[in-house]
Amino acid sequence: MRFALTAFLLLLYFTTDGSAIAGTIWGKVYDNETRQPLAGVYVIWGRNLGTTTGDDGSYVIAPDSGRVNITFQFIGYETVTKSVFLRPDEAIELNVGMDMKISEIDQIVISANRTEQRIAELTVSMDVIKSSFLSENHITDAQELINKTPGIEVIDGQASVRGGSGFSYGAGSRVLALIDGLPMVSADAGNIKWQFLPLENLSQIEIIKGASSVLYGSSALNGIINFRSSDASNKPVTQIFTEVGVFGKPRNRDWVWWDTPRLFTSTSFSHIRKLDNTDVSIGTNLLIDEGYRRLNGEKLGRLSLRVKHFSKKKEGLTYGISLNSGYTKKKDFVLWEDAAYGALKQSSLTAIEMHGDFLALDPFISLKKRDRYRHDLRMRIQSSGNRFPGSEKNNSDAFSVFTEYQGWFRINEMVNITAGLSENYINVTSNFFGDHSGLNIAGFTQLEVTPVKRLKAVAGVRVEQYSLDGDKDKITPVIRTGINYQVADYTFLRASYGQGYRYPSVAEKHASTTLGSVMIFPNPNLMPESGWNAELGIKQGISIGTLAGQFDFSAFHSRNSDLIEYVFNLYQDPATGIYNLGFIATNVEQSRIYGYETEFIVTRTTERFSTIVSGGYTFIYPVEYNKSSQQATGAYLKYRRKHSGKISILTKWNKLESGLSIYAKSKILNIDDVFLNTLTREVILPGFYDYWMANNKGYITIDCSVGYRISEPLTLSVVVKNLTNTEYMGRPGDIQPHRNFSLRLTGRF
Repeated sequence: MRFALTAFLLLLYFTTDGSAIAGTIWGKVYDNETRQPLAGVYVIWGRNLGTTTGDDGSYVIAPDSGRVNITFQFIGYETVTKSVFLRPDEAIELNVGMDMKISEIDQIVISANRTEQRIAELTVSMDVIKSSFLSENHITDAQELINKTPGIEVIDGQASVRGGSGFSYGAGSRVLALIDGLPMVSADAGNIKWQFLPLENLSQIEIIKGASSVLYGSSALNGIINFRSSDASNKPVTQIFTEVGVFGKPRNRDWVWWDTPRLFTSTSFSHIRKLDNTDVSIGTNLLIDEGYRRLNGEKLGRLSLRVKHFSKKKEGLTYGISLNSGYTKKKDFVLWEDAAYGALKQSSLTAIEMHGDFLALDPFISLKKRDRYRHDLRMRIQSSGNRFPGSEKNNSDAFSVFTEYQGWFRINEMVNITAGLSENYINVTSNFFGDHSGLNIAGFTQLEVTPVKRLKAVAGVRVEQYSLDGDKDKITPVIRTGINYQVADYTFLRASYGQGYRYPSVAEKHASTTLGSVMIFPNPNLMPESGWNAELGIKQGISIGTLAGQFDFSAFHSRNSDLIEYVFNLYQDPATGIYNLGFIATNVEQSRIYGYETEFIVTRTTERFSTIVSGGYTFIYPVEYNKSSQQATGAYLKYRRKHSGKISILTKWNKLESGLSIYAKSKILNIDDVFLNTLTREVILPGFYDYWMANNKGYITIDCSVGYRISEPLTLSVVVKNLTNTEYMGRPGDIQPHRNFSLRLTGRF
């Protein structure tokens, strides 16, 4: 309709002498970042005269001639004012780009209290990663995404928030990964299935730093990572990308083992739209990575579907189902050949091909009445399987059914209550772990109170019990509490205390296998681990002229008991009765970690430039402590670093976009003695001790990117990761990627 009106006015203009019609101003309004048209933008001029843009972002106005000031306003975007001089017989085309408010302090999040809330009003620390970060940095792996967040490190699949975890050889996780609030943890090893986390059709990723067991249960001892799916808008959105990359040569030329370039490729497609009262989304991703290390390639396919229906008969009723699935064929890197020439060559004794599959079905139903109540019933039916063609003794199948009811009720203007029940049934059939079944049952409730204006308080409790193979653990309560006080318009103070509790995974209790020369022994008597976390913080909004953003500072302290670690020693094989050297999961670590963290984001936007500067720095002091004396022993916890930091700069100008990110980390403070002891170090990792003593230092890596918008929907970008070709290591023997280059063509339609 608006196009027809525009054409009619222009026709009149070009077919008359101009005396019969006033001047007109017409054009389109669009998002500066995505270049997508914005519907419903208020176009205001004169004395409260105005209109709104149509579905295609177009508008037409016919103001009086002379100097005209036009204001464009849209919720969530910076207001734009344009001034033009209009003659009576003139038609002016005025296209306007609008920038979203980089006001992180007003972001709406859901993970912290399981209800929508402004991030500034939370009582805990939370980071939010926008989905655009994935495209700008050519990220296809969720582990890499999380590793680029201040205060978090993923070592060979093990996530650690502010030093809360070390490295436990792929079994168990103290950080809980979620998809739309539902757990994404394997039923057998209790680890995060990183490769199957859907990165397509995401709105944002929310990361809570600190114990979150009250609302999310076991495995949230150290924090949570929630991947939130996008909801459909009135306009269908299709996104595609195809990428090809190549690994350069490492700084140490003696490590080069290949004759042809080592390539990696990835292709992704996603689509989301409304069909009457139903939202439909689909996402797929295919990846082939030849690997920069010998015997360490991967082929991966991923598919996600989501259908969400809004009832016409019952207001506030929605229901639907989600599906996430994937298949991978890969060889995990375990041990190198040697430090001199084989650091990027996997020992053939540990190079086992693995075929993995994953499927999760998530039916859900929700009934809500705005500002009154909300009922949610959700389920996740999940299965995963690992097949090892060359080592069938390690095959395993895991199945789980997670069900949760959650209710939210507004008692009055000052009091809200969240309460719920959950169960998680698991069944494991494995040559590796044995056959086991378990059940976790829990109930939780949380009270949110606003006793006076600007003050929010929260308190919650969870009670749960876990049983494995009929052996019931004790009934365990955990609590949390916190307050948030708004001191000024953009100043928020917070304090929180939360307890955590984690049951050992089936793998930690019952895994029994051999990896090369290394044996893994079971420990059926392994006990749960527990802890608590306390934090004080301040969040400060920034608005100075064209500058906007936020600054956040927090000081934290956590203690944990009976933490599970794999300890190397001489153990008796339960099958043969023979004593051998190997690893066994043991409750040994009593820890105390304290430190502080600063994070910031500042944006400066002008008519031609948009610049975002963000970063953070985390300091931790992670030590063991004596349970009896409650004093630190002076021994550092394993696989932790004292210092880590990041700074990123993203600049956009017309069709060009460039980014620069610098990451810095200090040395690892402590590792397992087996890698340092003269009796064992050469048996496990030949040459590692000398390499470690010479190279366990802090390091800095740099990533950079350049993008060019070829047309309205298409962007071509180049990313160089580890620009300086820095040589660094994760866990022992795990050399991280050297410099690599990738080219990506991205489309958004």
